[in-house]
Amino acid sequence: MLSYDESLKILKETEALLEGHFILSSGLHSKQYIQCAKLLSRPKQARIICNSLCEKINKKFNNIDIILSPALGGVIVGYEVGRQLNLETVFAERFDGKLLLRRGFQIKENSNVLVVEDVITTGKSALECLDIVKINNANLIGYACIIDRSSDNIVIKNQMVSQMKFNIETFSEDKIPLDLKKISPIKPGSRNLSK
Repeated sequence: MLSYDESLKILKETEALLEGHFILSSGLHSKQYIQCAKLLSRPKQARIICNSLCEKINKKFNNIDIILSPALGGVIVGYEVGRQLNLETVFAERFDGKLLLRRGFQIKENSNVLVVEDVITTGKSALECLDIVKINNANLIGYACIIDRSSDNIVIKNQMVSQMKFNIETFSEDKIPLDLKKISPIKPGSRNLSK
């Protein structure tokens, strides 16, 4: 298994750890942002990170039948984890603001589902995936992600495994530090891309 420092080194090598002024999907501002797409665009490094995550998944969860990932960010991670664990992998897409299974994907009744994402911050997408699991009368085994950016009070904390916990300081609009105000903000991520 990779250590925190080894994982952080890979994030830096792939330029997945960004510095600047970012407006997060929550509306909060930060000086750092993790763009997992940069990591996932480098297959060798992504395989190494996902291999370490798979070791953690195997230690925490048993009897997984299928992996469910939310699009867009979770698709590649879900695929790679599914490939390494030799499990069927499906993804949910946002349509009219709601995550849904499309493209003929199905989750069989009573199957054991692991939700896999790139980054978990608020847990919103993870909980939307839980709704899909419930609608299909399946069983949620837990959640896995490369980066855990969540706070300690997140609802799914005890059901989650991550490759690394990464704390990024965030600021509300009225508490942005002066040095950050001097940098033009950008809005990364994929949540605002779909309707």
